[in-house]
Amino acid sequence: MSATDRPVLLRNGLVLTMDDAHTVLPRADVLVVGDRIAEVGTGLTAPEGALEIDATGGIVMPGMVDTHRHMWQTAMRGYGADWTLTQYFVWYYLESGRLFRPEDVYAGNLLAAIEAVDAGVTTTVDWSHGLQTPDHADAAVDALEAVPGRFVLAYGNIQQGPWEWATSPEFRDFHRRRVDGGRLAGFQMAFDVTGDPTFPEKAAFEVARDLGVAVTTHAGVWGATNDDGIRLMHEHGFMTPSTVYVHAATLTHDSYNRIAATGGSVSVSTESEQSAGQGYPPTWQLRHHDIPVSLSMDTSVWWSGDLFSAMRTTLGADRSREHLEAHAKQDTITHCHLRAEQVVEWATRGGARALGMDSSIGALTPGRQADIVLLKNDASPVMFPILHPYGHVAFQAQRGDVHTVLVGGRVVKRDGRLVGVDLAAARARVEATVAHLRDTLGEEAWQRGMNPDIPETKILENPYQYTEWDAGSAQWKH
Repeated sequence: MSATDRPVLLRNGLVLTMDDAHTVLPRADVLVVGDRIAEVGTGLTAPEGALEIDATGGIVMPGMVDTHRHMWQTAMRGYGADWTLTQYFVWYYLESGRLFRPEDVYAGNLLAAIEAVDAGVTTTVDWSHGLQTPDHADAAVDALEAVPGRFVLAYGNIQQGPWEWATSPEFRDFHRRRVDGGRLAGFQMAFDVTGDPTFPEKAAFEVARDLGVAVTTHAGVWGATNDDGIRLMHEHGFMTPSTVYVHAATLTHDSYNRIAATGGSVSVSTESEQSAGQGYPPTWQLRHHDIPVSLSMDTSVWWSGDLFSAMRTTLGADRSREHLEAHAKQDTITHCHLRAEQVVEWATRGGARALGMDSSIGALTPGRQADIVLLKNDASPVMFPILHPYGHVAFQAQRGDVHTVLVGGRVVKRDGRLVGVDLAAARARVEATVAHLRDTLGEEAWQRGMNPDIPETKILENPYQYTEWDAGSAQWKH
């Protein structure tokens, strides 16, 4: 990551440092020299030739970190808006996912990477389980390297068992060529553990251990991965502090205890869990077990690609659960346990910790990499007044308020516009991918996939229908 040739001084902003004390500095400055944060304070002196950015009326915060995003699927943005998890599995895993060519993986990754940076997500884990061949894997990395962001490749292949692709010489060759000494910010192996008592995934874990890379796995997904998988991982010694458990929404206390005891973390994709059916977003359980949390968006084939949505929905889901459980006991909640400050932490420092990058990103302190986001929008009535800074980030701000983004000291967005990004070229690549899929599937199958059938239902007595129902007597009038 090459920094700008000029120092950068963000001046007079409300600075959320996200340091250990969560220090908040009003009307403060952040000075960047090279790829690092040099100083944070008030009234800093700008070095000669520095680029000064007026942060007055804005919030300066660390770049956000997404620990689980299927970037290759972004070319199909919104296609699966009405899917369930079952329909997702059928389309991508069993039927049409194999139609993606290397250039289609490139197109999706390119658009997703640009979208992430635009939304202030400076570090993204590409949970790349569409890597059917080494050519697909090379295309994925080529796209990530074409965008000025920080990206971790989580290598996966849903068309093969992990014991097959992970042990292949082609995978080893890819790791040697593109990961050792490459430009990726990090590398993980991405695969799931089904709970098969023969534990065929053991071979993939052994490869990960041999290469010294972390494993990220969809755990606790209703009907797919549950406690047996966690138990097998634990009994064979494959649960480590670097393991990232995605979703973890349907586990028992025993599994959460195993995760906590081995120091792992959970990537919560609240928009996904509350819509697709993996299970109820588990932050209420993770807080109980004191398990570290990071946030993620999962896939733009359904949902948004920004962490503002993740923070907002996570607060809503956690608080909703707490209220509903209290109401079931004829009680009420008078104080929220999960606070806005905590989800901002999860979106920044939590992601950095999950990826083993806590000493370099996730906070605005001298010496750290200069991954910085300025939220400022003088044309928006939503950006003032800023009274509760964490609440403003979590509930009020959105991607349109991302004014400036630095990654490793390099300005990649300024005045609300991306810098050095060819959006037209990305659009052309995505349009070619959509045309390929549409032509290959045929128009009827394309439309059917996007519009799943609605099960027949019988409308029963319902006081909220425009009927002759008499709520007072609880019976039909005639």
